[in-house]
This record gives sequence, C-alpha cells and structure tokens, in this order.
Amino acid sequence: MSRGAFVFRAEAESTTLGEVLERYAREVTTGKKAKGEISIIRWWAGIALAKRPMVSIRGKDVADAITIKEASGSSPKALLIYLATLCHVFNIAAREWGMESLRNPVVLVRKPKLPSGRDRRLVDDEYPRLLATAATYGGEIGPLTTWAIETAMRRGEIAAMRWEHLDRKARVLLLPETKNGAPRRVPLSTAALAVLGGLPRRIDGRVWGMRPDSISQAFERVCVVAKIEGLTFHDLRHEATSRLFEKGLNPMQIAAITGHKTLQMLKRYTHLRAEDLVGRLG
Repeated sequence: MSRGAFVFRAEAESTTLGEVLERYAREVTTGKKAKGEISIIRWWAGIALAKRPMVSIRGKDVADAITIKEASGSSPKALLIYLATLCHVFNIAAREWGMESLRNPVVLVRKPKLPSGRDRRLVDDEYPRLLATAATYGGEIGPLTTWAIETAMRRGEIAAMRWEHLDRKARVLLLPETKNGAPRRVPLSTAALAVLGGLPRRIDGRVWGMRPDSISQAFERVCVVAKIEGLTFHDLRHEATSRLFEKGLNPMQIAAITGHKTLQMLKRYTHLRAEDLVGRLG
C-alpha cells in the first residue's frame, strides 16, 4: 500500500460518520435550497451507526438502518431520499475530504421500489360537478381549481405566484423558484388568463391568499360536497398534464410547461385514456 493510500485510509478510520455528517450539514446542506435535508442529516446522526468510523460501515449496516426507518412508517419515496443523501455524504467524503480509499456502502443497498404513479383522472361528469361546487364553495378555491387544470402547476408553485411575474402581453407566468430548482416560464391559456382577470389585486403582491395546506384542505371539502371520491388537488396536475398530451403536444413541449426533468418522470404523472385517443387514429 502506498503512503498516500495509507493516509487516505487512516483518515476514514479515524473519522466517524457523525463527524462527517456534521461537516456535511455545515458545508453542503446550508448551500442547498432544499432545507428539509437537515432533518435527514439529523436522523442519520442520531442513530448508533453515526458513532462508527466511516471505513467500518458496510452495506448491511445501511440496509439495517433503512429497515428500521421503514418500520417507523416512512414511504418508499422517503427512504430513497434518505439513501440518496447518505450516498452523497460518502461521495463528498471520498472526493473532497481526504478519504479517497473509502468505499460507498450505499451503492450496495437494494433500493425500495416506488409504487406505480397515481392514475386518478376526472371521469364522467366529475369535471363540471367539481367546477360548479368549487365556484359555490366560496373563497379562492373555485378559481384555484380552474387554474390548476389549465396550467399543470404544482400546489406550492401556485401558492407562491406573484403579480410581478406575470407578462400578460406575452401570456406567460414566470416561476423563479420551482421544485427542481430551475426557473420556469408557464404559457397561459385563454381560460387561465380569464381566471387572473377575475381576481382582485392584493396589497402584498401575491396572487393568492391561500397557503399550500389550506388549498388542499379546501379542495378536500369541495370534493366531499360534490360527492367526488379519491381525488386530491395534486391529481389536477395529472389531469392537466394528460390533457396537454391529448391536445397533441409532444413530450418536450409538455415538460417545458410542467417542469418535469425526464420523460420517465413525466410518464408517471400522465395517464391517457384510450377512449380519447381513438379519434386520432383515423
């Protein structure tokens, strides 16, 4: 073994996972927009594994920790995020913090399988019933429902909308911050512009007064009154995305509107009805 390799291994042997996590939180996590990562770091730092030297941690150790996390009720998606975070911690330690000989045990762990994407869409007369009930419910949930179906925007993106980001002449809304970290410009339909035209201007510059959780709660109540079962506000994004496909837009065009990064991600949110495609087959 060369002296350099020995030094690298000695570094990994003398440094615990907890110490690396502490440095990662201080130097890496603080620079990310996804502030929720700090809670993930704290969980890894709070288990017995964090007291072990980096070099001693094996894939089985990580798998056992994830099994415990799963037993506490964490979803497959959450478990994947926990694994991805720890994987990045090991990669940073090896590439940037003097532990070049360190092997990443996370790559050996079998990843939880994600459930199939939801395929809930509006059926039969649910669309007019939903809009009619939302309109009579009062408050902003009526126009919010139409807006979601017309734009395929995420709930958080809708709640964060500001009038200053609207270019009415170009019929485009700027989203300076999105879930994937990249800004996006959303083209607006005539119906979407009509929604904005019916809204009062707020003093604080926000388009909507409702917060994300309030939107979901109000939508749930609307569905109860309309006697529509199994529909969530996020399902409107599925509905809107599928409608874009049915209008004939190609995947690249739709991804530019919805903000999906890959075709696979877009596919999970898109469910085309065979009955609606028959007429396009000739």
